[in-house]
This record gives sequence, C-alpha cells and structure tokens, in this order.
Amino acid sequence: MKLTKKRKQQIRRWLVLALAAGVILLFVLSLLFTVFRFVYHRYVKPESSLDFTMITVTAPRIEEQILTPNKNSRPEIVLEEVKGVVVHYTANPGTDAEANRNYFESRKDEADAAENKVSSHFIIGLDGHIIQCIPLDEVAYASNSRNKDTISIECCHPDKKGKFTKKTYDSLIRLLAWLCDTYELEEDQIIRHYDVTGKECPLYYVKHPDAWETLRKDVRTSLLEGMDDQKAIQRN
Repeated sequence: MKLTKKRKQQIRRWLVLALAAGVILLFVLSLLFTVFRFVYHRYVKPESSLDFTMITVTAPRIEEQILTPNKNSRPEIVLEEVKGVVVHYTANPGTDAEANRNYFESRKDEADAAENKVSSHFIIGLDGHIIQCIPLDEVAYASNSRNKDTISIECCHPDKKGKFTKKTYDSLIRLLAWLCDTYELEEDQIIRHYDVTGKECPLYYVKHPDAWETLRKDVRTSLLEGMDDQKAIQRN
C-alpha cells in the first residue's frame, strides 16, 4: 500500500508526539523517584543492617574531666535522644586534649554570649588520650542545629592540614565504634561538622572525602569485629 504525502505527515506527527510523551513520562517518573528517595531517607528510618544484639564493643579508655556546670560550656540541658555522632577538629594545631578541655572550662567565667558557648562531649589528644568533658545525657555546644541529638568529638591534630595522628585516629575509631554500639547507630550516622553547617571541619576529612569514607568503613569493620567477638563468647 502506497502512503500518501498527507498520511506520511500524520505518521511523523504521531511519532514526534509519542517521543515527546515518552520524554515527559521519563521526566515525571524520575521526579517521582527523587521525591520518594528524599521522603524515605528523610522520614523513614530503614532497618539497621547490623544486628546490635550480636555486637559487643568494649569502651576505650576514657578519662573523665567533666566541665563545671555553667551557662556557656555546660548548661546541663538534657540530651533526650542520640541520632548521630559529629566529628570535629580543634583548629588549634599542636595543642593537646587537656589544653582544649581547659579552654572549654574557662568559658564559665566569660559573658553569656554566643561566641563563648563552646564545648564537646569528648576530646582526643595527639597521643590518643580521650578526655570526656560533658556527660552523655547532656547537650554539648559543638554542632549547631545537631546539638540536640548528637554526641560530639573534637580531635587534636599536629598541623594546619588537620590530618589526625595514627594514635588519634585509632582512638577515634574505637570511640566511634563504642558509641555506635551503645546507641545502635550505623556508620552513615557518623557525620562531620561540615555536614551540618558547611564549615570546613574536620578540615582534612572535608578536603579528602575518600579519607572520610575510609574512616566510616573502619568503624564498621570495628563493629563487625565486635559481632565476631560476641559470637565467640556465645560459642564458649
């Protein structure tokens, strides 16, 4: 059957319309998928891929040097829930954990002002020494809008690059694994100060996102080792 010129034009129009409809449909489906992902990850917490009933992580050695209650660095506000852990760097190259803890303590004698409202639950020194400054059932002034539902960790660093020493890093991994076990947190609930405010903190792990992902993986490995230890205990 020979197609007339008019018939050919109709077929071309139908093909163009069908192609346009297909493109629009793909766009709508893509948009719906994006919205679904956002709603799911924002409002629906997926089931944990880790069985925390089978994990036991021993707490690292922690020295308690709890701050004096005061309006600036330890306001004694109740921390009602823990949904994550925020990692920071001190931005004071070469200083140790106690010096940074003492700075937080000194804020009690300063004016009731925003710039003086600073603290952290933990500080890890260049030698891996961990100092606890704030009880875990109280808010620390470290992570801005996430103060209300996170534990904060400040890490010392030897130079302006902000990379942690091996001893600091190892203590951080042990502390993070213990906190994740305690509060049943996945490794993706470990975040940087940068992820809250956009501030380049901890600097090295903002500049090197691959190093940050490695850090998270190291925490997960530590948690899985805790699972293996628990299974071994049950077998015995």
